[in-house]
Amino acid sequence: MAQIGQMNHLKIVKSVDFGLYVDAENLGEVLIPKRYVPDTAEVGQVIDVFIYLDSQDRLVATTDKPLAYVGEVAYLRVNQVNRTGAFLDWGMPKDLMVPFAEQRVPMEAERSYCVYLYIDNSGRVAASSKLSLYLHEKNGDFKSGQEVRLQVVSRSDLGYTAVINGTHLGLIHSSDILQPLRMGQKLKGYIKGIRPDYKINLRIQRHGAAARDELGERILAFLVENNGESDLTDKSTPEAIFSVYRTSKANYKKTLGRLYKAQKITLSAEKITLV
Repeated sequence: MAQIGQMNHLKIVKSVDFGLYVDAENLGEVLIPKRYVPDTAEVGQVIDVFIYLDSQDRLVATTDKPLAYVGEVAYLRVNQVNRTGAFLDWGMPKDLMVPFAEQRVPMEAERSYCVYLYIDNSGRVAASSKLSLYLHEKNGDFKSGQEVRLQVVSRSDLGYTAVINGTHLGLIHSSDILQPLRMGQKLKGYIKGIRPDYKINLRIQRHGAAARDELGERILAFLVENNGESDLTDKSTPEAIFSVYRTSKANYKKTLGRLYKAQKITLSAEKITLV
């Protein structure tokens, strides 16, 4: 079934002077305007096209790809604001509208916001910065320690809110942030835990013995590559440690202790040495 706001794999069924028509199944025949038709395209071929409503609210297909699809969250820039709402650049000729009622805070031109793309009641692709209306805030089947895909979407006094695997919202507490984060950033993260209200806490770094084992292997590899020595000791600054290993000083110290007890390294105030 062909879908508005998505890429669709459709068959070309008709050629006209102003473009090609594809069989969009439930949506009928949809025009690919001539300027979007590949030179090699011909009737009978199957082609990947994005379907949406153009500036005259007609269904149109294009081989261009937008910056985001319906059901996704994206960090997009506002081109203009008028009496209807805010209009975002999403890589298509017709800007993406965010109605005023769908704005978490009033949007301003030339600023960027994280928005969720959806189909409005008229069949047009639209967007909303009220992400909690479209994404789940309470736990589904996530488990503590589970690796997940994160996208940073907002900041508060508590920390940063992030989209989890494209479906849920969770919180990275300020105390768990060891690196600069930016709006729209995508990164790997982990489920820190599920709160009594079933909302989700997140962390960016792995935690516990498994994380320290991995860190230990990286420290040993670093030593091997650097003639068996490193000046990053348990006295080094958190910033220096994080710049090399992307971990906290506390985790680094615990891992050095484990390696020392295992007689894999020796420690001094100035350096660590591979045994």
